[in-house]
Amino acid sequence: MNNFTKFILILLSLIILSSCGIYKRSDVKDNPVNVQDRVRKNIEEGKGVRFNIRKRKGGVFDFASANELWRASVETLDFVPLVNASYSGGIIITDWFNGGKDNNRDLKITVRFLSNEIRSDALKVIVHEKICTNNNCVTNLIDSKISGEIQLAILKKATLMEKKSIEKLVKERRKKDPRGGDNAIPQDQQ
Repeated sequence: MNNFTKFILILLSLIILSSCGIYKRSDVKDNPVNVQDRVRKNIEEGKGVRFNIRKRKGGVFDFASANELWRASVETLDFVPLVNASYSGGIIITDWFNGGKDNNRDLKITVRFLSNEIRSDALKVIVHEKICTNNNCVTNLIDSKISGEIQLAILKKATLMEKKSIEKLVKERRKKDPRGGDNAIPQDQQ
């Protein structure tokens, strides 16, 4: 097949595809002129593909390092190895550890996140115990004050972290605008 025949076949294919309705002409009034607005509209409508991955800019994500409740939980449980710490799953599970003088009794702590807000019902702390005698182990759920104390420690630490981050944010904003208003006159123009 020569080049001319290939060209004719490609041209014919394009004409046939455009008449089938695959290609739809769009009017300027129906589509935004700005590229970012057009992309946003196409994504909302479930259309389009993006191949330009290198120039992609970061969006707004809720990372674990930005969540005070998560950070406080990890810091509170830093005395024991973690088996599972899934931020997206909203759970932290520790490994079995020996918490006292009794070598036959091990504990495991599970923290379930029910909300990102710092509230008393935002997380649930569950403590299990494993008692082993002669290679015979029994696992039980402990309903004691340990889980309440851990939850309280996490909430206190998270509250302090949130307070520090708010104070830092206020301090940064005051540096930008010493008078405290959004429409303040810059110091050199007063």
